[in-house]
Amino acid sequence: MSMDAAAPLFRGMDQPTLEREYNARESVASYEAEHARYVAESEQVRQSRAAKRDIVYDPQSGAMLDLYLAGEGSPVFLWIHGGYWRGGSKEDNAFAAGGLTAHGISVAVMDYTLAPEAGIGEMVRQVRSAVAWLRDNGAENGLDVERIHVGGSSAGGHLAGMVLADGWLEAFDLPPDAIGTVLALSGLHELEPLQHTQVNGWMRFDTASIAENSPIRHIPATSWARLIASVGGLETGEFIRQTLDYAAAWKAAGHAAQVIDMPSHNHFDIALSLCEPDGVLVEAVRASIVRDAQGEIV
Repeated sequence: MSMDAAAPLFRGMDQPTLEREYNARESVASYEAEHARYVAESEQVRQSRAAKRDIVYDPQSGAMLDLYLAGEGSPVFLWIHGGYWRGGSKEDNAFAAGGLTAHGISVAVMDYTLAPEAGIGEMVRQVRSAVAWLRDNGAENGLDVERIHVGGSSAGGHLAGMVLADGWLEAFDLPPDAIGTVLALSGLHELEPLQHTQVNGWMRFDTASIAENSPIRHIPATSWARLIASVGGLETGEFIRQTLDYAAAWKAAGHAAQVIDMPSHNHFDIALSLCEPDGVLVEAVRASIVRDAQGEIV
């Protein structure tokens, strides 16, 4: 190992350590087996749930979402897939609609343009555009859009954090209380360490993009949103730290935050638990959305 490789780069960690800490696929016995479960559970949901598919929510990019409907007047939850911003799709993330639709909550599962075709700023714009599309067009699809609820895992957890970030709602003609519950799973809320890993090979982070797109640096002074944060107990120390640090910062700003312990879950099956109607995360999101509907804003 060269001296440069061994030099501390972030929180005292050298490059090989950071590479290991942020290599999600290597944190499980078989990524292929985990992904196969995503595909199988998603296919079951796609076959069993009523949906409007391939809705273009962002004409600028042509990005689309699938809307799994749970009945007239139902609240809506937008799911943002992970995949380190370069993989994943709405097709292999349909599983996220399984549990919540069973409780009368409609679920939109979105695509966004992946790296290297799009940079992080464009992905953030597309996710925010999806929120705005649901707010503007949800009612005609039978949805209650007084509040838009959002969730994501890993890279999707980062993008969910950017929905919570300050300074963008007005630009999308959204009111300050547009966002309700946000579920952030294993989120990458500080991007700085990723520039020292293989991820930078396709993301090309620089100082400006890191500063502009790290959710922990953009916690608003006021927010009506509730954060539900969780990370698998079998994940690496850095994924765990990122989630706990972000939740602590959100709570320290005076906002509503709940941290859910998932000690037996890994980086991939924590999100997969959303297909379980009686799962811990599904119940937490359901209860939060119910509180929101009852007017418990903070």
